[in-house]
Amino acid sequence: MNVGISYETIKTVTAQMYERALKGIPRDARNALARAADGEGDSTARHTLHMMIRSADTARETGRFVCSDAGVPVYFVRIGAQARFEGSVRKAISDGFDELVATINPPLLPHVTNPLTLERGYKGRHMPLVTFDVVDDVDYVDITCSPKALGSGRWAALEIFSFPDLETIERFVLDTVIRAGSQPCPPVVIGVGIGGSFDYAAKMAKEATLRPIGQSSDEPILAAMETRLAAAINKTGFGPMGTGGDSTTMAVHIEYAAGHGFTPVAVCFNCWINRRTRVRLHNSGEVEVLE
Repeated sequence: MNVGISYETIKTVTAQMYERALKGIPRDARNALARAADGEGDSTARHTLHMMIRSADTARETGRFVCSDAGVPVYFVRIGAQARFEGSVRKAISDGFDELVATINPPLLPHVTNPLTLERGYKGRHMPLVTFDVVDDVDYVDITCSPKALGSGRWAALEIFSFPDLETIERFVLDTVIRAGSQPCPPVVIGVGIGGSFDYAAKMAKEATLRPIGQSSDEPILAAMETRLAAAINKTGFGPMGTGGDSTTMAVHIEYAAGHGFTPVAVCFNCWINRRTRVRLHNSGEVEVLE
């Protein structure tokens, strides 16, 4: 018997997702850091990568934050067309965040900022930031939590071109990475969105950062571009946390959409922690943890 997805479940689970994202790194990110350390030619960079892995492991074991900048809560909610709800989804996520602020240990710093007054706190317009999408033919809700902090958030960029060739697009991605330098806390995951409209390109870029590391685009042109860009970025010499070396990016992920003659290209970053947790809530009441 289908019981539906309750307000209480959404509130509890989304709060837990945010906390879990702050106190560990995804398995694919840890594996990518270990591979980078194994292949790193610079001794300082290699030592830095091992230190980062130990730091992440210690945070998970002791229940501490991997980074003191907890960022702000960002959720991507994919709603199955056959999912059934009890109560308000957005309110449940907001109430869960409020409850977490009051109970989490160590406490969260007040990073939620009013862009008009620069006042900081835990509440704010549209906070937590939630993006909704619909998935046909399923009866669950798929939620990803990807907290966003200053280091990686500051350096995202978008430019609109007219009928650009691939070389122009790749040059823009590289220019964006070079401007960012080591400030997004490398080795980073880089997401790129090509085409669509202004807002859709940015959405694709962010969603691209959530793709598992090691999973290439299923579009051959983009898969080849991902490989070329990753190789070029790792030759910039920024290295882990700016210490130099060969490990500036763990992955470049690119998505595209058809559009008009104008072509937006968006680039964004996830820092080395690559923070994200993912859960599916089923009509049956099952809570399926995916990441």
